[in-house]
Amino acid sequence: MRFVNSTDESLMAYYESVRKQVAADSRIGGPYRLIGDRAKQYAQELQSEMRRRQLRFTPIEWPN
Repeated sequence: MRFVNSTDESLMAYYESVRKQVAADSRIGGPYRLIGDRAKQYAQELQSEMRRRQLRFTPIEWPN
């Protein structure tokens, strides 16, 4: 997915949305009950674009 035309605020909102999904998964007791590898790949793509733009963000802690 390309994020070149997305605003910085949109990128941050997308990333925070993934973070909330990961937190929800952790609360219900397992890695990837609601989200899976595609969400992790999506987050990595977002991170790559945010780094390219030199935006500050906290990496998502993925459950093991």
